[in-house]
Amino acid sequence: MEEYTSIPYFVHEGMMARNERLIKKLIIALIVTIGLVFASNAIWLYAWLQYDYAGVENVDVNGESGVANYIGNDGNITNGED
Repeated sequence: MEEYTSIPYFVHEGMMARNERLIKKLIIALIVTIGLVFASNAIWLYAWLQYDYAGVENVDVNGESGVANYIGNDGNITNGED
């Protein structure tokens, strides 16, 4: 069987104070990390929403400067005029 040694009370109290400081630092680091995740997502969403997404109903395909092709949502190719 193992023998257990006695640890003085002031040593134990010192270790508990050290653990309390460590836990406080870890909680602060966790809060900062969560804040940075939210900030990162907010910046990403802001950049994503800067683009103007508009539906295109009618597409005028003309070939003034050459041959123009348009591939619609159905996959068909509309050929413009030369």
